[in-house]
This record gives sequence, structure tokens and C-alpha cells, in this order.
Amino acid sequence: MALEGKNAVVTGAAMGIGRAVVEILLQNGAKVALLDINEAAGESSVESLKKQYGAGKTLFLKCDVESEEQIKAAFQKTKETFGGIDILCNNAGILNETKWEKTVSINLVSVIRGTYIALEHMNKLNGGRGGVIINTASMAGIGPFLSCPTYTATKFGVVGFTRAMAAASDASGYGIRFNAVCPGFVQTELLTNISVRLGQFSNLADAVHNLTQVMGTLTVSDVAEAFLELLTDETKNGEALLVLPKGKKYMQFPSSTSTQ
Repeated sequence: MALEGKNAVVTGAAMGIGRAVVEILLQNGAKVALLDINEAAGESSVESLKKQYGAGKTLFLKCDVESEEQIKAAFQKTKETFGGIDILCNNAGILNETKWEKTVSINLVSVIRGTYIALEHMNKLNGGRGGVIINTASMAGIGPFLSCPTYTATKFGVVGFTRAMAAASDASGYGIRFNAVCPGFVQTELLTNISVRLGQFSNLADAVHNLTQVMGTLTVSDVAEAFLELLTDETKNGEALLVLPKGKKYMQFPSSTSTQ
């Protein structure tokens, strides 16, 4: 899909991976609604982006992804402002084993919620134009991360949900592709001082540090490039793209007997 003239919504868009995704969307001709709970960072981002890409290309909407009401309002405002929605990047996420229920709520429940609300606008069966939904998962969604069981569970859930939605879209004719990006360690706030967010697994902090040293870290731009690939390549649907410093890999999964 060519991004020129397309309209996108990005959650967790004010900083980190989300901000990098916003930039790459704008660079390729899309308009972007930035959704984030951090109002100061969001407003600052939009002001900076307006200077670089011009007025009318971006829109900041303060939004708590745990609130169905706020997400619905943000999508409606985006549609009214830009004239439709073609792309959703469910990117908001946290890593905090001391707040496991909130981790599940933000990392998994909000992805499902955001997707279902996006379908109301994008689904061709509802009069939408179709498009692409990309979910931010993690390498922890491919293989268990011993120090972060809850985070691991949410990211496995995101990968499974993405694959199931891709199959449902194919079978039903939604006209929407679904893919997941699964980055390794990324140089973001999420990785900074990770040991204080491990809770009862804080004794495993050294293991995390050692793994980081062995694997290396990605930049947010590396991850944004993977988003771009999944957005623009029309052949990609139901994919989980593992992104590591040594390169990218599309994961292979056993076929589900339930779909045979």
C-alpha cells in the first residue's frame, strides 16, 4: 500500500517507537493522528512535526487507551479531521511486573479494544476503505522472557490476536491486513531502569542486562522501518516480524487445524 494520501492513527505516539513510526508515516506522505496519555509530550511532538512537515498533517489527541470512550472519541475526531482512517498502529505499551493487571490492560486489552473500534471505521463490510493494522508486540511474544512473565503473556497474546484477525479478515472480506512487529531490545524509556519494574522477578535483572549485552539494542528508527515494510508490502498479512540488531525474520508457525 502506498502511504501517500493515507490517514493513520498511532497510539503511544508521543515518544519512543510511536514517535518514530509517526515520522516515517509523515515522510511517506500520510497524515497522522498522534494518540498518547502524555499531553505535554504529545503537544510538543506535534508542534515540532508541524514545523517540519507543515500544518494539517498531524493531530494530537490526548487518549488513555484503557478508556473505550476516549478511544472512540479519538477515532471519530480523526475521521472528521482527515476524512477517514486507513492505518492503525496499536503501539501503546508498558513493562511493569509490579502492576501486572495494568500491563495486561494496556498491552493486550487496549490492542483488542483499539482494533475493534478501528473496524467500525475501516472495515469494508461497514462502508470503510479497508487498510492495515499493525500491532507492536515483542521478541517476548515469540519466546518467553523469564524476568517478565506478564509482559511475555501480553505479547504472546498480541501475536495470536493479530494472526487470528488476519485470518478473520481474509475469510470475511474486511479488506484489512493485520501484522505484528516483534522488536528485540530497543533504546527507549521502557528499557531504562528495567530492574525497578521487575517486581518479584528483580533477582533476574542481571540476566536481562547480560542478554542485552549479548543481543545488542535497536534504535526506534530500526523498528519504524519494519513498520513501513509491513504497511507497504501488500503480501504481508498475519505476519509476526522479529526485528533484532542482526536482522529481520518473518516467523513461521504451525498451521491451525481449526482453519483446515
